[in-house]
Amino acid sequence: MDASKTTNLSSVAVPPSTFVQPGASSRRPDGLRVLAEQEEAIREPRRAPRALTGARNPGDRMFSWVTTAFAALVILTLLLMLSVLVKQSWLSVSTFGSTFLTRDTWDPVRNIYGARPAILGTLYTSFVALLLAGAVGILVAIFLTEMAPLRIRRSLGFLVELLGAVPSIVYGLWALFVLVPLVRDYIQPFLVNHFGNTPLFSGYPLGLGVFTASVILAIMILPTIASISRDVLAAVPKAQREAMLALGATRWEVTWKVVIPYARSGIIGSLILALGRAIGETMAVQIVIGNTLTISASLFNLGTTMPATLVTQFSEATGDLYKSALMEIGLILLVLTVLINAAARLLVWSVTRRYRA
Repeated sequence: MDASKTTNLSSVAVPPSTFVQPGASSRRPDGLRVLAEQEEAIREPRRAPRALTGARNPGDRMFSWVTTAFAALVILTLLLMLSVLVKQSWLSVSTFGSTFLTRDTWDPVRNIYGARPAILGTLYTSFVALLLAGAVGILVAIFLTEMAPLRIRRSLGFLVELLGAVPSIVYGLWALFVLVPLVRDYIQPFLVNHFGNTPLFSGYPLGLGVFTASVILAIMILPTIASISRDVLAAVPKAQREAMLALGATRWEVTWKVVIPYARSGIIGSLILALGRAIGETMAVQIVIGNTLTISASLFNLGTTMPATLVTQFSEATGDLYKSALMEIGLILLVLTVLINAAARLLVWSVTRRYRA
């Protein structure tokens, strides 16, 4: 080859864009090869990205302080409520001790107080309401996520959630003027005639009582169960459904063998969260339960709950021990509600974390 036609590779100016990443080689259209080491030598070194300095910005610091303060305010409010209830109920706690939870007597004249009827009445009505509303709420959620057409799914879901926006006093008045006559004239006579020999349905058809309070509670907690269960069921990955359908399963089998087991923890969380609301409900229950400090297994007898006891008797409390006993009932109600809601949130959070994973 003629030396004059020989090209000195080192004298050729090659644009950096023709090179490849370090450790590889690149071919130009004219067949010229340049090693990656030469590219690394002639390329201008890249500058490292500047570190984020948001934490040093005064606006970011102020925003962080404000949000932290409001988050701490929620916890501080709960602690203040708890401390006030403990302080106001300390006289009753020191006087009666644990017997306050097990005594049935409520006698303001002799200053003897026991919260057992109110505690059992609260749990009784709440669990009966949960049994009535649980199955209905879950079936409504299944219909909204699995069965309902798309054109009515959103509107029907909005109507179900709208029940949760109705004030408690409105539910109570509706129960007093509509539900009580219906239960007294039709439902209770039927149950007494057919199941009156059992302790659960013995008594007289009065209309008022534990059964009516449980029914109105079931209507009030139905939106909570349906809305949360719907969100949990909607979080089930579509691949789970599609895989089961590809194997030839029916819609029924997909729902009960794939969707429900996957969302079981979230559904249980919705039930516990609804139970927490039922336990703390006041006005609607107070209107129809009868407000009698007695204990009975029959759903048709009159009874009371902790919130109803506070509403009906706080205005009549005159002595310090009387007020302290009522404050202790409030303390028990607060602790019970917080524990139930915390358990429900943990269950719902476990489903959400599993879905994100």
